[in-house]
Amino acid sequence: MKPARFRYRRAHSIAEALEWLADDDARETKVLAGGQSLVPLLNMRLARPAALVDITRIRELRTITPDDRGGLLLGASVRHSELIASPLVAERAPLLAEAARHIGHRAIRNMGTLGGSLAHADPAAELSAAIVALGAEIVIAGWGVASRSIPAEALFVGPFLTSLQSADLLCEVRVPDQRGWAWGFAEVARRPGDFAIAGVAAAVRQHGGVCAAARLVAFGVGDGPVRMIWAERMLIGQPIDADIARRVGEAAAAGLSAPPTDVHASSAYRQHLVAILTEQVLREANGRAAENGFAEHDQ
Repeated sequence: MKPARFRYRRAHSIAEALEWLADDDARETKVLAGGQSLVPLLNMRLARPAALVDITRIRELRTITPDDRGGLLLGASVRHSELIASPLVAERAPLLAEAARHIGHRAIRNMGTLGGSLAHADPAAELSAAIVALGAEIVIAGWGVASRSIPAEALFVGPFLTSLQSADLLCEVRVPDQRGWAWGFAEVARRPGDFAIAGVAAAVRQHGGVCAAARLVAFGVGDGPVRMIWAERMLIGQPIDADIARRVGEAAAAGLSAPPTDVHASSAYRQHLVAILTEQVLREANGRAAENGFAEHDQ
């Protein structure tokens, strides 16, 4: 099929994109970032916007830069393949690079963007879970108002729904300093490149041989990325050994609220996967902490 008719505008600056979003009826306008989700919806006429604002040529949205506090600033139009290839991402947010490696196939990773994935808010999206596990912030711009930042968790409000207003533009992801944090990431899909049936991203910080802080995020099992705070609490003050990893995995799965059942997996199977994957990522994180000396020293 072919898409329904729409107006097309290519923006060359954030201000230009915001002006067009404000000029048009923003509720009938879509932002084109990578297009890997939007274009198929257009072709199947499941989306019928009156206008598209293309932000792919805005240079300031294509940057990966360090901040002066040890963190990372990522433009919304950074492509998945750029996250994977960037030495800065490998150094300062390797969890993000690992999550990006699991997205689709090479052609999709070469075109899809960080901001496009986050704004699409697919409950099975790897990058959404990763930025929540990293404790990142989202920078949002609007026409005629100061830009604002929100915690990554506040962006996702339901399946394919975000807290972005109709004329908002997601501009940047701010990843805080990850020194002293170890990470793990795992998912299960029917085939490489398929959407995840279930997955878990983890970030943990240890001091004196025990867990001092943790962020555990499941995806593919709810309305969006699920921060498993009840499981995180079990880790605090505990050495992350095989026994605690297993028990936290079981608790993580038990605390989930009815994962969906569909043609790919039952709710019970998704819960089972979360238990196994949580144990796996905690073991991975503990191994990385030991390798880097994080387990013994407060960074």
